[in-house]
Amino acid sequence: MLTAPKPDFLDAYWTNSFDLEDHLQTFLKLDRETLQTQLQERRHAVAELGQHFDWELVGDFYRDRVGTAYIFELAAWHLESCDYIGDMVRLIADFANGRVLDFGGGIGTHAIAAASCPEVREVLYLDLNPTNCQFVRYRAEQLGLSDKLHVASTLDDDDPFDTIMCFDVMEHLKDPSSQLLQFHKLLSDDGKLLVNWYFSKGFGNEFPFHLDDPEIVENFFKVLQSNFLEVFHPHLITTRCYRKL
Repeated sequence: MLTAPKPDFLDAYWTNSFDLEDHLQTFLKLDRETLQTQLQERRHAVAELGQHFDWELVGDFYRDRVGTAYIFELAAWHLESCDYIGDMVRLIADFANGRVLDFGGGIGTHAIAAASCPEVREVLYLDLNPTNCQFVRYRAEQLGLSDKLHVASTLDDDDPFDTIMCFDVMEHLKDPSSQLLQFHKLLSDDGKLLVNWYFSKGFGNEFPFHLDDPEIVENFFKVLQSNFLEVFHPHLITTRCYRKL
């Protein structure tokens, strides 16, 4: 199977996932053996926490309850799925420019990739989880990206973004359609929205905190199709690119 070339300015992703393991070890003050054990043992910790998930308290869950568990789960997945996420990184390199919003940015892989792109002026990483925010702020400092990559837990201005990234987040929202409309409002006239979703709890309730209500999901696609037009890209991933209609 043919694969797209790796942009030179993102070589650090394919070398070591932007120093992810070293950043984890230092930030969490762990030795290497303990880190590897934690990556294995806590890979499903968030799913276990979510077995009695309450959609009325979704913000509290991601802001206050998941703690460092989400860092380990996301890190394990990113390290194991290097090739798949690598195509997402290529997609970011294809489209990211100007002012970028990374909405629900997790451990910061995508925000770091965007900040490494020469066409990008500024990246705003946004996440509810204070531990994630601290970790990504630390990563930006270590990678020399603090002047370009800014971390926040709330969006305090309405200035437009040229690129909005929202990866593996929509299924965690109580009302994803409203978030789409917010993205439409925040996106510049020529801007691009890079987004994916997984509206399923899995085959054995592996993802109890994922939205799968048929009516909400159907409305999501109606709102998407009436406000955005898909822009084709050749990468074999679930993430899609859209522009405003």
